[in-house]
Amino acid sequence: MATRRFVLAAGLAGVTAAAFGELPASAATAVKVYVAGDSTASTYVTGYKPRTGWGQALQLFLTPDATVVNVAKSGASSKSFIDLGRLDHILGLIKSGDYLLISFGHNDEKVDDPTRYTEPSTTYKSYLSQYIDKARAKGAKPVLITPVERRRFTSAGVATTSHGAYPAAMRQLATAKAVPLVDLSASSLALWSRLGVEGTKTCFLFLAAGQSANYPTGVEDNTHFQAHGAIEVARLIGTALQSQGILPTEVFKQLTNMNIPDSKIVWPTTAPY
Repeated sequence: MATRRFVLAAGLAGVTAAAFGELPASAATAVKVYVAGDSTASTYVTGYKPRTGWGQALQLFLTPDATVVNVAKSGASSKSFIDLGRLDHILGLIKSGDYLLISFGHNDEKVDDPTRYTEPSTTYKSYLSQYIDKARAKGAKPVLITPVERRRFTSAGVATTSHGAYPAAMRQLATAKAVPLVDLSASSLALWSRLGVEGTKTCFLFLAAGQSANYPTGVEDNTHFQAHGAIEVARLIGTALQSQGILPTEVFKQLTNMNIPDSKIVWPTTAPY
């Protein structure tokens, strides 16, 4: 059986494996998963522990037959990721039959930064289209993932959206270009709603002074995750990938195991890329 390799670039919802053609179950061997995205997906080194990206946690839900290659970049937008040469890096590795998961939005919103800002209905779609078109030109299969929601609650304690028109723009693009989509904006908002104002602090980077040597004065971060949160967001993505038939069922494990310890996360001494 020929080796199958897959690429994840951060984004997905609503399109099944049928959109990619027939994928036999026996093709589950030697899966390679590339992740491209921003700081919510990045792999963090030991100096940032316990800050963790969902791309760093995704391997916990995959068998040894599937390997995550995380190319996500902190601070990147769909535009700056390309300008930094990271898409070219992926294109230099990607093979026919691979998958590219694409997830941006947080930094595309930075209207005061022309190096990163994109407008939802125009430049955001055009930059995302480059990932899609260039991946397809290599014979690879792109997948979109809407940006994970920040920790944002109303005064009444109701979880609320934080990405404006960007998720809808990505959904529209997915439909227009027939690209599979995982709606992480929707699934993460539902998770934050269930956990509530206090419960979400166990997912986001909320640490008291003295709790971590890397954050001696403490930290309250409503965007980035500590290990537990990255694991739970990776679970949302893994569950969508499996339920939509994007990746073979055989490469997933412990998606329903709610007791995965934070210690399972690996923080490398140097960044992977």
